[in-house]
Amino acid sequence: MAARCRHVAAAARPAPRRVGRPASSCAGPRSARPPPLPRELHPGRQQRGRRRLFPAIVRSGGWGPYAQPSRGLQLPGCRRHCRGPLRPAPRVSPCVGGRGRGAAEPLRRRRGAGRRSEMPCGEDWLSHPLGIVQGFFAQNGVNPDWEKKVIEYFKEKLKENNAPKWVPSLNEVPLHYLKPNSFVKFRCMIQDMFDPEFYMGVYETVNRNTKARVLHFGKYRDIAECGPQQEVDLNSPRTTTLERQNFYCVPVPGESVRHKRSYEDDEDMDLQPNKQKEQHAGAKQTGSVGGLQGCGEPKRLETEASTGQQLSSLNLSSPFDLNFPLPGEKGPACLVKIYEDGDCFKVNDVLELYGILSVDPVLSILNNDERDAASLLDPMECTDTAEEQRVHSPPASLVPRIHVVLAQKLQHINPLLPASLNKEESKTFVSSFMSELSPVRAELLGFLTHALLGDSLAAEYLILHLISTVYTRRDVLPLGKFTVNLSGCPRNSTFTEHLYRIIQHLVPASFRLQMTIENMNHLKFIPHKDYTANRLVSGLLQLPSNTSLVIDETLLEQGQLDTPGVHNVTALSNLITWQKVDYDFSYHQMEFPCNINVLITSEGRSLLPADCQIHLQPQLIPPNMEEYMNSLLSAVLPSVLNKFRIYLTLLRFLDYSISDEITKAVEETLWKCARMILRASRLTISTSCSLSLGFCLSVLVRQHCQENDG
Repeated sequence: MAARCRHVAAAARPAPRRVGRPASSCAGPRSARPPPLPRELHPGRQQRGRRRLFPAIVRSGGWGPYAQPSRGLQLPGCRRHCRGPLRPAPRVSPCVGGRGRGAAEPLRRRRGAGRRSEMPCGEDWLSHPLGIVQGFFAQNGVNPDWEKKVIEYFKEKLKENNAPKWVPSLNEVPLHYLKPNSFVKFRCMIQDMFDPEFYMGVYETVNRNTKARVLHFGKYRDIAECGPQQEVDLNSPRTTTLERQNFYCVPVPGESVRHKRSYEDDEDMDLQPNKQKEQHAGAKQTGSVGGLQGCGEPKRLETEASTGQQLSSLNLSSPFDLNFPLPGEKGPACLVKIYEDGDCFKVNDVLELYGILSVDPVLSILNNDERDAASLLDPMECTDTAEEQRVHSPPASLVPRIHVVLAQKLQHINPLLPASLNKEESKTFVSSFMSELSPVRAELLGFLTHALLGDSLAAEYLILHLISTVYTRRDVLPLGKFTVNLSGCPRNSTFTEHLYRIIQHLVPASFRLQMTIENMNHLKFIPHKDYTANRLVSGLLQLPSNTSLVIDETLLEQGQLDTPGVHNVTALSNLITWQKVDYDFSYHQMEFPCNINVLITSEGRSLLPADCQIHLQPQLIPPNMEEYMNSLLSAVLPSVLNKFRIYLTLLRFLDYSISDEITKAVEETLWKCARMILRASRLTISTSCSLSLGFCLSVLVRQHCQENDG
């Protein structure tokens, strides 16, 4: 079945449409206690495929979880879902507007002098970004230029010295420490792409006493707000309906602990191997599920407490599943609202987002009330299942919303390198490091030789594996991948575990899969579509590009694989051979290309395919493997470790070209030397060797050809 899927970003978006507007009143003083939420529905319930109406919600000013609910209007609507091969239609935004002290009122009311066009001071762009947006909107009105000016303003602010470091990060700061409606950043991976939604881009309020009309913007907001004695005029001809994209984003799977703790320098971590040992042990106890090891840290007790209170207050039958691909992952999942260039992103892309944080507690109340009201509807009149409402409208305290102002697709997640290596300002950094390439490689080779118990040849192949990447595809064949099977690893030993720790220190993202019969039979490797909840359920193989996957076969014992186990082994084989994962959409499978470095450690030859097998020949057997590896890590200076990390990341993205003449010469030369080696593997090894040494492959081949001609 040739189905069209929401997860393919290249699909065309339907044109926005204007939606109907129910009448609403926002009466009552700001200081009055908000009335209880009514559960009865408005008369005139709509048929299937048309939106249904709910009562308005009254809120008052203030910010924070203990503030009085403020006056606002929620416009719930129903979605039309992707139940099969058809593409889903955009849905109406559940609510439109904003929150925060002063953000709900016109700028002249907040500033206190009747100057609507006055801009807030420069320090407010972090704590009160909606005030900045309000200033541009007041100056330009309905002219769409105000949106471009807002984006340019924040771009210029982030170009200032160390400005990105001033922005609090959801990856580092717990959610309950962040101020609502503040400017934040989030480094994440797109796990799923929900249906697009409509929202009120511009709406008008009317003062019930003076009949004065004021325009408000709905962009970057979840709740449409109005001041005292004001109500939203839903029938105003100046109200505009726009569309925004909805992404479900999670922290980068397998990201190393040092990146989660701080996206800057990590010298303190490197100087404390004992601390690393404690964190590793804690991660093994709290973050291991079924013999799997990723990168994580213990969850804060405050977060657990707040999560439990939120779940109990909403009377949910089971804890909310954040849908992380890897077990033991920590950090917030976010609903990301994209306003610009949403078609440029796709599932599994790694993004760095700058936007406005929305954790309005009213969202949780409204969503819970909507679920209760939907249960009273006739099933033919309600197209949203309870599970789908639960997944697509989770509590804001568990899954905060980010209204994106700036979004950048990350080429890599190594904080020691510039974000984009293709820009002009990055060429100086690249050229300066290229002069140190040879000595850094020599030090890295010595370091890995000690980690591999004195086997220098295995260390050479490990370097080639770590810098390999899929640089292009010829038909279905990925070029550049280099999967290594390191055989000869001692069985029932901690060597493979400590080798993985060494790799963790060198690469930004990694994951260790312990290949046991139990894991292969019971774990979910392949993501699949849940049509009941209308979401993509993640699997272990939903990983971003350039993730290092270490498969440990030394723990594999005799046993029988059942049907899920066979499917998991097939998925691993397809990943290694074709660098793709077939996501399960029940009625069909969809190929998702990937770029994952796979290292297989085994006692004998691996059951999985590999581009190269190298048998480990240890020159020494330490009596205490853990003490040996800890001493090896403590002997390396933090500055040297940083050079290793820069080296391995930079060489993956260096541009090079091989002409047809050079390719033919390499093939002829290597054919004479090794007839039994596959051509693709030969070319990959030759290219990786030249990159690791910092030499130009074409120069070496020309010299070799000239020597042969002479």
